[in-house]
Amino acid sequence: MTTVTIRKDRTQAYRGFLCTGHAGYARGKQPDILCAAISALVIGTINSLEELAGERLEVTADEASGYIRCDVLDTLQEKSSFLLDSMVFSLENLSREYGDRYLQVKYQEV
Repeated sequence: MTTVTIRKDRTQAYRGFLCTGHAGYARGKQPDILCAAISALVIGTINSLEELAGERLEVTADEASGYIRCDVLDTLQEKSSFLLDSMVFSLENLSREYGDRYLQVKYQEV
């Protein structure tokens, strides 16, 4: 199962997120389409935050274990918060569609 923990401060500003585990949706030798979708959303958002919005992030990843941690180093611009809103919206939709047995989205106040 993949767990994505969205980290926000007490003002509800994004401080980052943590993605752990593999979805485990695939059967047999089939590619795991859910894991691929989660990865595309998470990595695409990180890349957009850094390259398009110019945000300063600290990113740690281990592909083998399905671990990605993204820490926001400064206050995000409005457009960057929107990018994260979009990622969270899409992840929550995937969780509803495929079930929380494979993907859970959680929130943590930091």
